[in-house]
Amino acid sequence: MNCLKAAFSVFGGMILLSGCVDMPHPFGDPGPEGRRLALTTPPPRLAVPTPPDSLLDNTASAFWAREVATQLVDQALPAVAQPAKTGDWWLRLSATMQGNEVTPHYIVMMPNGEARGHWDAAPIPASVWAQGQKPVLTSLAAASAPQISAVLTGIQAAMMQADPHSLKRRPAKVYFKGVRGAPGDGNVSLARAFVASFPDQHDKLQNTAKDADYSVEGVVTLSDGPAGTTGHPVQHIEIAWRTVAADGKEAGAATQLHDIEAHSLDGPWGDVAMVAASEAAGGVHQIITNYSGRDHKPLPPETAAIKK
Repeated sequence: MNCLKAAFSVFGGMILLSGCVDMPHPFGDPGPEGRRLALTTPPPRLAVPTPPDSLLDNTASAFWAREVATQLVDQALPAVAQPAKTGDWWLRLSATMQGNEVTPHYIVMMPNGEARGHWDAAPIPASVWAQGQKPVLTSLAAASAPQISAVLTGIQAAMMQADPHSLKRRPAKVYFKGVRGAPGDGNVSLARAFVASFPDQHDKLQNTAKDADYSVEGVVTLSDGPAGTTGHPVQHIEIAWRTVAADGKEAGAATQLHDIEAHSLDGPWGDVAMVAASEAAGGVHQIITNYSGRDHKPLPPETAAIKK
């Protein structure tokens, strides 16, 4: 067996998000410089107060705020329908009428009272809006949540861009813990191959866990498969490259699965280790990119027109 044709899949970590992690850590610590530029570190939640200028009655306004918060939670964002407190980031909801239509507005507010991001929903007939019907407001909140998430993604990316210590401005420091559970010389061969394959311009290995942004460990699991019809039993092999962030949360796992001839890897792994480790390195790079959000586009500065 000269190569391991592993089935390879990357499982996203926060969730604050789904799949490829489109909106990771909207309220993560942006670092010292980012904190200075933002005036305060974003809190672990986004307040969504009942809007006073929604063109709805109080009951419908409160329902709209609750539905928006609920939909944002479904987007893996820690939103809470409550009044904004001192030091909070919060979402200002409002609505304006033009002709026979009402346009709902969403503005992300910083703790210092400045607007940092906004999005407008599609206009709704004024006669429909005035009724404040729950299905209409629920549908609006569901449609708006992904766009609000995108705005928050851009805000986080802008904060990262302003922070010289963020992973937009420097390579990630990665501590490799090695490989365990492999038969034959797999623990050593896989580890050596991973160390050789992994470093690039985005991620660097270091020898200690101190100050590491991420740690990576390879875990090999082997189980017996069916005997087979040709008298050649097989084994199932799984290699999980677990990537853990500095805060202890799992960022993701690059998992390779394959059926091999039983005991064919009980000795030297040879080229199998290099192929597996090379694929794994690419997967771990992607996990770190997704989890950190370092490839997200920064939100441009606000214009005076929306600072209302």
